[in-house]
Amino acid sequence: MKGSNKIVKVAASVVACILIAFSAQAANPAKKAPSPKQQAQYEKMRTCSAEAKTKALKGDERKTFMKECLKKKS
Repeated sequence: MKGSNKIVKVAASVVACILIAFSAQAANPAKKAPSPKQQAQYEKMRTCSAEAKTKALKGDERKTFMKECLKKKS
């Protein structure tokens, strides 16, 4: 009897966790669209990252390049 009680408790815990996860997800409002400024920064990061990849930069070289690239005005 002790084994079946343990299984029931574990199953109940799992169900409770699932319900909590779904209710938390349902409570989250829909993600809003990025502002034009955020979108511009995202595009700048994509461009710099692509350029760093083309140059095959890695590690500290890539960090330095990205830092300088992102400082430049578009």
